[in-house]
Amino acid sequence: MKYWKRIWAAALALSLLPLASVQAQAPEPLKVIRIGVATGGVGSNPIRHGGTTTALAYSDGLLEEEFRKDGVKVEWQFFKGAGPAVNEALVNRQLDFAWQGDLPSIVHRSNGVKTRIILGSGVRTGLYLGVAPDSDIRRLEDLKGRRVALFKGTNLHLAAVRALADKGIKERDVKFVNLDLAAGRTALVNRDVDAVFDYVGLFDLRDKGLAKVVWSAAQDSYQYTRQTALLVADDFARRHPAAVQRVVTAIVKAAHRYSDENRRAELFEKWGKAEYPDKVWREDFIGQPLRVRQSPLLDPFLVERYRDSARESLELKLIRSAPEIDSWFDRSFLNASLKELKLEQYWPAYAADGNLLSR
Repeated sequence: MKYWKRIWAAALALSLLPLASVQAQAPEPLKVIRIGVATGGVGSNPIRHGGTTTALAYSDGLLEEEFRKDGVKVEWQFFKGAGPAVNEALVNRQLDFAWQGDLPSIVHRSNGVKTRIILGSGVRTGLYLGVAPDSDIRRLEDLKGRRVALFKGTNLHLAAVRALADKGIKERDVKFVNLDLAAGRTALVNRDVDAVFDYVGLFDLRDKGLAKVVWSAAQDSYQYTRQTALLVADDFARRHPAAVQRVVTAIVKAAHRYSDENRRAELFEKWGKAEYPDKVWREDFIGQPLRVRQSPLLDPFLVERYRDSARESLELKLIRSAPEIDSWFDRSFLNASLKELKLEQYWPAYAADGNLLSR
């Protein structure tokens, strides 16, 4: 009897070991979610930005509403230094999520910062070339030997270089001047540069007679557009997978709500309260269905653009080694949200070459 009691006691102790181990490794209760955004936005309280579903989640307070009942605080941090500044915060473990473009994301991955791409947010975003009103520059091929402002280290950088390369122009053929967007526009107006690669902010200069827009990436090829995505720190995803799922589902709901063409005016009015007026967004989205620009999908097109960016970053010596791309995309959270919301076939998927994918 004593023998069996000892065996029972030993078995009971062994059975409790996994539980004890789990309890010892259990993460601390989630108290705050920190989200970094690769733009300075506008205003002070609150800071606002437009153009993406992540911006909608912020302006509508969707994540705050989602986690309020749990007493979890959602902190948004906006970085005027764009993607490179977000990378610094990721390295210092100051962020749980980050919204940024492909190039800065590739830089941090190539340097060993562990993140997961979990949601497309700002795919096939425009890129424009602006020149002085009386300029003789009419197309990308005319940029050889010219001084061109470009915000290096951001997703504008590689998109511009990619478009030029396809026109037979190498980076060394152009005299690039590294300026942020605001400084680039000022340099163009002051004739310190001959052209500038920029986004919708060029429309304001054009409407004031200070510039003209001579090229649009979206009108040329989706392969020259810019890509941004929502990433999560790998450590946070392992410790708080349920929270990650709730974040993704909330943003997918926003993407669905504002992919409805009947809400186009409402969408642009909402974004019009941020950096640029609503007429700017209306023009930027001309010819593009909302389901194309608001898509959260991590489709072959998006993956291929990150592959292109990794290869180009290495060729331009922006990174020392090209990171592996495929396993970076974690579709588990997005797939679960799409299934829960019955949206698995809602957004169009695109093939690697930018053409619509039949499915």
